[in-house]
Amino acid sequence: MQKNLAIKAIIIGVLMLLLGLPLLMIQSTISERMVFRDNAARSIAQDSVGEQQVYGPVLVIPYDESYNVEEKNGDRKEVRRQTVHATHLIFPNQLEVVSRLGTERRYRGIHQVLMYNGAHRVSGDFVVPPLSDIPHKVIGSDIKLGLPFVALAVADVRGVHDFPRLVWGLQNFEFERGSGLRSQPAGLHATLQIADVTPGPVKFSFDLNLSGMNSQEFVPLARNNRFVMSSPWPHPQFGGRFLPEQREVGDKGFQAVWRISSLATEAQDQLLRTERGATQGQRAAPALDVIRTSFIEPVNVYSMADRATKYGLLFVALTFAAFFLFEVMKRLPIHPVQYALVGLALALFFLLLLSLSEHIAFLPAYLLASAACIVLIGYYLAHVLHDRRRGISFGAALTVLYGVLYGLLSSESNALLLGAILLFAVLAGIMVATRKVDWYRLGDPLPARG
Repeated sequence: MQKNLAIKAIIIGVLMLLLGLPLLMIQSTISERMVFRDNAARSIAQDSVGEQQVYGPVLVIPYDESYNVEEKNGDRKEVRRQTVHATHLIFPNQLEVVSRLGTERRYRGIHQVLMYNGAHRVSGDFVVPPLSDIPHKVIGSDIKLGLPFVALAVADVRGVHDFPRLVWGLQNFEFERGSGLRSQPAGLHATLQIADVTPGPVKFSFDLNLSGMNSQEFVPLARNNRFVMSSPWPHPQFGGRFLPEQREVGDKGFQAVWRISSLATEAQDQLLRTERGATQGQRAAPALDVIRTSFIEPVNVYSMADRATKYGLLFVALTFAAFFLFEVMKRLPIHPVQYALVGLALALFFLLLLSLSEHIAFLPAYLLASAACIVLIGYYLAHVLHDRRRGISFGAALTVLYGVLYGLLSSESNALLLGAILLFAVLAGIMVATRKVDWYRLGDPLPARG
């Protein structure tokens, strides 16, 4: 009998490993669905608007610099007049951006992507230096000024709604398409006159209605920057080079405040270097210090389903261990086919969870999938074990197990701790239940009744 128990244990172990194959297939299906979801998000971004990065406004002074160049032509020296087109960038002294962002969902088939609509109030001031202070690249050169303009870089101009108007001092100018910056042509610009950039402070303001997907970024280009973002979306993720100085996040949404000085960021130098590189023919996208607010889903059904599937073998192992202990202690044989059927039911839970969570919220999907498996396995075991109470007991144990799994999924930061406690509790339960078992005599036949 000891030999038979050892063979049975080996068969159960092999069955458990074989059940890893359908679990791997389910994980592969989850990966495929995640790819489909990412493709849907890219398709929506191509058809509508993508992630947004905004920087500016920047006052741009274009000019032509002319100077003489001596060239040798044999024994003679010839003087040639050369003209170079350049721009002089003036950054804001004070910049404040107050943003209110609402969210909506866009669908592509069964997949959905979170979009946002932002209403941004941009204001501040420039301290315009004398135009004679524009640096000469060549001593003695002549400079001819072009029309100055205010540039605003926007990553995806398809998200711009309405025509924003720039209030510059006491005048109004309408923004036009194109930023005018070599490193980031996408955006808006407002053309001024030379008379509008007299030396001294000048206040500006404009409203920008901008939609986007996933995240909104701003670049702190001013001497002193202040950004205020608020939204009814309760699940923001703050990132980039700087985190908010103040933030309030709750069920009704969030509000965050950043205050950044030019002493803390190299954004101005980064933009100047990128502009110089673009002038020399280098078309690399500008890598600038940013603040970022991402609008994340509280529950990513695919990542949650993937994490749940990773516990699949643990589910099967714990259930098979309970069956085996019940079998050897109660002397009630359970056929390997019955082990396999229960194991397949446990594996199908994860496929049910994935398919349901694509159509309804994750928690109801989890409850429906787990309830279906618990009822099926409890009903089946009530007949296999020839006792309805035993089937109900196993169903109750599975209910606890599914509850623990949901706790592991919901608390990612504490998953290792909860998993370790679960395994320790199971081992302790097995040791306590079998503390008086004589394993050497476990396979002996029961004594005959007189």
